[in-house]
Amino acid sequence: MRRLFVLTVLIFQLALMTAVAQQQHTPMRQFSPEQFDKELQQFITQQAGFTPQEAAKFFPVYMEMQKKQRALYARQQQLGRIKPTDEKGCEKAIRQRDEIELELKRIQQTYHDRLLSIVSASKLYDAIKAEDRFHRQKLKNWGEGMKRFRQIPGRPGGMRR
Repeated sequence: MRRLFVLTVLIFQLALMTAVAQQQHTPMRQFSPEQFDKELQQFITQQAGFTPQEAAKFFPVYMEMQKKQRALYARQQQLGRIKPTDEKGCEKAIRQRDEIELELKRIQQTYHDRLLSIVSASKLYDAIKAEDRFHRQKLKNWGEGMKRFRQIPGRPGGMRR
């Protein structure tokens, strides 16, 4: 009877260790922009307390704003990839970056005015806060997932330097 118990415990431990090892070596899911947007919309809808009618009017305008902002973020990212070799080039890059930042704020202001005609100010405020929370959560979860893949056996703490 005791041998059977010990054998059962050993098999259970082996199965548990195998499951943990598989979980650590599972490749990351492919990023899906559509899934990300769907989750974002669900989160904002819930957090801001949108009715289905409000959500149906809000999100097309909101997604239009996001599309314009993403185009500017891409331009901004291109500017940051390569450092200019001279002072004039650096100054030009700084001024272009500043102009992009101002354009982002203009877009935000224009669309916030439009969105205020669709939902109340308190719901828009809640939607803006929800978007910030959603992005923070996603970044935190992404960072936690990346820690698992950066582990190297035999190093103190198991992390890359």
